[in-house]
Amino acid sequence: MPPLLTIKNLHTHFFLDEGVVRAVDGVDLEIPRGKTLCVVGESGCGKSITAFSLLQMIQRPGRIVDGSITLHRDNGPVELTELAPDGDEMRRIRGDEIAMIFQEPMTGLSPVHT
Repeated sequence: MPPLLTIKNLHTHFFLDEGVVRAVDGVDLEIPRGKTLCVVGESGCGKSITAFSLLQMIQRPGRIVDGSITLHRDNGPVELTELAPDGDEMRRIRGDEIAMIFQEPMTGLSPVHT
């Protein structure tokens, strides 16, 4: 059985007047079905940019310059980097299949605060 999600050689860069910031530079990871992944690391190491890349939510002047992000659905794989970030399919995936819990998880998960 294929993993739920595969990221291969992901590179997300920001193109600034001062030069290129290589925020994510060659990330590889695989999330098996039925497992949970927690991404931890020091501030500025690329955790959020990796997650935003996965969700196709990178703001300009950033962009994914290389790599693949594959969601392995029961009816076949979907290459997320080939989907339009503001397209219907990517919106459905963000709403139904992939989500991100931001820095304050208690307010993000509490029905009192949402």
